[in-house]
Amino acid sequence: MTENTYHVPVLLNESVDGLNIHPGGVYVDVTFGGGGHSREILSRLDSDSHLYSFDQDADAEDNIIADDKFTFVRSNFRYLKNWMRYYDVEGVDGILADLGVSSHHFDDEERGFSFRFDAPLDMRMNKRAGNTAADIVNNYDESRLADVFYLYGEMKNSRRIASEIVKARQNSPINTTGEFADVVSKCIKREKEKKELARLFQALRIEVNNEMSALKEMLLATTEVLKPGGRLSVITYHSIEDRMVKNVIKTGNIEGRQEKDFFGRSQSPFRQINNKVIVADEEEVISNPRSRSAKLRIAEKI
Repeated sequence: MTENTYHVPVLLNESVDGLNIHPGGVYVDVTFGGGGHSREILSRLDSDSHLYSFDQDADAEDNIIADDKFTFVRSNFRYLKNWMRYYDVEGVDGILADLGVSSHHFDDEERGFSFRFDAPLDMRMNKRAGNTAADIVNNYDESRLADVFYLYGEMKNSRRIASEIVKARQNSPINTTGEFADVVSKCIKREKEKKELARLFQALRIEVNNEMSALKEMLLATTEVLKPGGRLSVITYHSIEDRMVKNVIKTGNIEGRQEKDFFGRSQSPFRQINNKVIVADEEEVISNPRSRSAKLRIAEKI
């Protein structure tokens, strides 16, 4: 499996430039995937530098890079701080995160990430653990399902969708992507079908993988793991993700709660490098449509 068939990296040069890589530095790519960002980082490291790359998906191991400067960590990035302690790394000089789902996951018919294929309703990034999307669709109560679709899919008619699902599963379990799409299609206008199905699948994927709680833990860990002067470079695709990243950069917490010192000065662990988010140029959007919704934020640890 090549990097290009697995995943085309988004905002590649911009995100790696944002790390401000220097000789002898220690860097972390918390979203290895196809290894595109990791390869670019490694190309800029000298023999005294090192890169640790995280991925919980066993499929990503097919892309492991043979390089003495590289260590692959098969784990969820929420355990960033634990693993750095395990490797006796006292502080890192840069952390990169591309929070988008690899195109490989959408193209793998068996994983259940896409409504393009009729497949088991799974969506787990880590196939060895946790609830599947089918578990959630068949076992969550109506109110909880509605919350998932509203919060993570931004579906205004989330209550109607949840009601339709509960009604359908009383007759028989909803176990495949096709069955799920058939049930919710009654609540979707035909002209918006693809867009709204994508939102519903996104919402389920986020819930299945506990993506927001994992992101919260990882972002808070960066405030402790990064050295003073170290860089954080994060690419987001969802408004909730972007808000969390922005809040941590500005205030050091997820809620965006501004804390002040004894003299009334605002405290933050970071200095923003780009006050305005960096987005893909027209050429990249044409060659890689996934980059259309990407936003890059870069910050420096104070």
